[in-house]
Amino acid sequence: MTLAALLPSVNAALNATSATLLFLGWRAIRAGRRDLHRALMLGACSSSVLFLVGYFTRIALTGTHRFPGGGPLRAVYLAVLVSHTILATLTLPLALRTLQLSLGSRFEEHRRVARFTFPVWIYVSLTGVAVYVMLYWIAPSVQ
Repeated sequence: MTLAALLPSVNAALNATSATLLFLGWRAIRAGRRDLHRALMLGACSSSVLFLVGYFTRIALTGTHRFPGGGPLRAVYLAVLVSHTILATLTLPLALRTLQLSLGSRFEEHRRVARFTFPVWIYVSLTGVAVYVMLYWIAPSVQ
């Protein structure tokens, strides 16, 4: 299997990992476990950085992909893809700002920004997996 063929699955796994680590990090801070929260969120950042490297590598190798089908499934796919893409453009600056505030021990500001960052980031991670499933698993089986 080529790298280009493997990357979509790897990228989906990295998105799923990011979403899981984000959720567990949120649970950890809610439980007052700041050190665990920090480790989990740094893991989510690392997973997301690896995803971006894999995503841009795949785009460089194969370009973009059109949805192979039509009808209601295409409409759902496009709706998810559009919301995912728009919010993904916000995720990187939000995540970087949230991380910067945390590393600077500006925890009140970190908390305020994280209230926006967390739901956007987890939505983007989960819809990234959904886009992968629709594009590579569901659509080919419908045709």
